[in-house]
Amino acid sequence: MSGPPVNTSIAEREVDALPRPRPTIRNVAERAGVSKSLVSLVLRGSPHVSEHRRQAVLQAARELGYRPNAVARSLVEGRTHLVGALVADLHNPFYAEFLDGLQESLHGDGLRMLIGNSQWDPAFADEAVEAFLELRVDGLVLLGIAPTSETLIEATSYTPTVVVGERDITVDGVDIVVDDDQHGARLAIDHLVELGHKRIAHIEGRRASRCEGYLVAMRRHSLAPYIMVEAAESSEDGGRQAALALLTRDPRPTAIFAANDVVALGVLSAASELGLRVPEDLSVVGYDNTHLAASNHVSLTSVDQPRRTMGRSAAALLSDRIGDHGKPARLREIRPELVVRRSTGPA
Repeated sequence: MSGPPVNTSIAEREVDALPRPRPTIRNVAERAGVSKSLVSLVLRGSPHVSEHRRQAVLQAARELGYRPNAVARSLVEGRTHLVGALVADLHNPFYAEFLDGLQESLHGDGLRMLIGNSQWDPAFADEAVEAFLELRVDGLVLLGIAPTSETLIEATSYTPTVVVGERDITVDGVDIVVDDDQHGARLAIDHLVELGHKRIAHIEGRRASRCEGYLVAMRRHSLAPYIMVEAAESSEDGGRQAALALLTRDPRPTAIFAANDVVALGVLSAASELGLRVPEDLSVVGYDNTHLAASNHVSLTSVDQPRRTMGRSAAALLSDRIGDHGKPARLREIRPELVVRRSTGPA
């Protein structure tokens, strides 16, 4: 007795749905009509291959959808051409804009970038770095994060590392790219003093050097009695809460210098809640000069850190250190400038 009829169309569809085996270097060699060793030379970019054969190999690889095995290649070369970038907070546009400059330069050096976000959590930072190390990255960029945990200190001891935005690094052999925070703070305070402000408050974030610059500038202008500092999380809501605490004082400040542009947005929200006009009743200065500050409806006076320049500088330092691990640690300090917009006016 014969069995039930087989639905060949369904069977064919099931076969088609099975994953196809990945093409190998042998498949590429057979398609191009060359040896496997010649395919390897082409994929490594060797100049010792004729243009005709090189094009034949590349055409075969494209037709087959062949992708080189990065793990196998890294074992042969001793490099992965990967860089792990660990960011303190991807919600801050400064960090995102910095990464643009970093990636552009790394790409030019033949390096690819992986990104991890610590969200200001040391546990997340350690976890991300461990993942980078498992992938055998050639280098690390720590953006807004100091290597203080045991995991990060150990990682930087044998992996070329550049730290951005943190000045007080005690680990040997780590390059640093920083903005001159104290100078930037002085630019902000000098500008507000020129506008006639005395009661100038500062919302302090994670950069203690900016607060130090604020204090130095206030004292230099003989305004020590008017010093007001309120700590806040580096977020819009953190800025709002700190600004509400400052603006409900008696007497309240007539100007606020915020730790960064995101915090400054919170200050603007608090001023709006309290019915204060900017800049007629309150002048506000941010820091970083991100795209948020430049938007027309915000028009925030802000201290400019050239993010892309800092990213390119970090990439250059890292590429150099990957080439020579034994170089002495280097510091690149970037000079900020003040960009004046509509959020500041006469006292």
